[in-house]
Amino acid sequence: MAEGLHHPLSPALHRVLRRAVLDHATAEHRKAFLPLVHVGVPGRRETVFAVRPDEPSDHALRTDIVSAMVRRVRQPGAAPMVWLTRRDPLEAQDVDLAWLASTRSAYGELGLPLLMVVVNRHGWRDPRSGLSRSWHRLRAPAVG
Repeated sequence: MAEGLHHPLSPALHRVLRRAVLDHATAEHRKAFLPLVHVGVPGRRETVFAVRPDEPSDHALRTDIVSAMVRRVRQPGAAPMVWLTRRDPLEAQDVDLAWLASTRSAYGELGLPLLMVVVNRHGWRDPRSGLSRSWHRLRAPAVG
């Protein structure tokens, strides 16, 4: 089987991925912003790294950054997920592929299963399998 997410997703995973999109859509209102790498669980514990185009970055440095982020948030149980938030459409971009390669290396070195998605204000996409989900009008679930 190919890497990444495939149908059917569990209801719990669907809720977590939807939460990542909703959190990004409600928190980021600027038209232009830096891509952010998140490691953790959306809506719970997470750590964030801003991807600045003016800072030097290579595969090894990105791998070290992801490893440090995982160690900061890791708790017993499931491995933390990685999500990259950005403003552009969800088609694969260089920034996605660079961070995917480094995240793969970091998770491989740590012996953890990898769950990584790219998120914008309207949806998410798995850069490995291409599986995606988007919403026209994403709203917070009703509480009651």
